[in-house]
Amino acid sequence: MDLALKEARYALSSGEFPVGCVMTLDNQVLVSGARKCSSGYRPNEMDHAEMVTLRKLISLEGVDDYSRVRVYCTMEPCLMCYAAMILSGIRFIVWAYEDIMGGGTRCDLSLLPPLYADNPVSIMPYFCRQESLEIFKSFFSNPNHGYWKGSLLAEYTLKQ
Repeated sequence: MDLALKEARYALSSGEFPVGCVMTLDNQVLVSGARKCSSGYRPNEMDHAEMVTLRKLISLEGVDDYSRVRVYCTMEPCLMCYAAMILSGIRFIVWAYEDIMGGGTRCDLSLLPPLYADNPVSIMPYFCRQESLEIFKSFFSNPNHGYWKGSLLAEYTLKQ
């Protein structure tokens, strides 16, 4: 998680939403990444840290079974990222700070179609939460960052 927090700080210093992600196998870091394109000329919702990192993972040679890959995120993955990881075969996710506005890992997979329901995932929430919270507070406190400004997530974060 320390490396994921480092990636989040890098995103913050780059003017991006401060989410970092790391994927490991047998306690070895395979890939890491940070949120991209949350600001600037053409912001988008496709370059979440988890998606950036997952793209790196699938480009690796020699890593074909993702069921033993562990994912560390500084924020709870959204539904898009969570679904992409499930469909890729990832079965273990650790996250630091809850996304009260759009977090997907609290979704009850058993209520979904078999493609998701038949692929259980182990979730470890709130790991290094305080460290991640401080990064998000810094982001939302900065008037130059407009991403999710005034949102439920921003208000929730700043009240803590």
